Amino acid sequence: MLKQIELFILEKDEPVTSLFFSLREHIINYDPNITEAYKFNMPFFYYKDERFCYLSVYKKDGMPYIGFVEGKRFEHPALMQGERARIKILPLDPEADLPFDIIDSVLKAALSLYK
Repeated sequence: MLKQIELFILEKDEPVTSLFFSLREHIINYDPNITEAYKFNMPFFYYKDERFCYLSVYKKDGMPYIGFVEGKRFEHPALMQGERARIKILPLDPEADLPFDIIDSVLKAALSLYK
């Protein structure tokens, strides 16, 4: 039986589906203290039971992004805040290769807040 997270990802169109499956695996394997849960109707990742980041898409155009819960507490040039008070996002181009170097540097910066 599929998990709710897998159903969330499978209902997206390609190439977003493949991108989210790759991101999910990458984030879970980035640190042994990262776990996943389905919260707020999206895949959420926790670091030691604290909300860390999540996967989502823009409602208008379906473009994927990673949202960082404590984004306002750290700076990274690839992150965008927009109108959000707390969360910053890392927008992703589903047509391009995942920028794992950028993703890893943002994950590292975000995790430093939790350690």
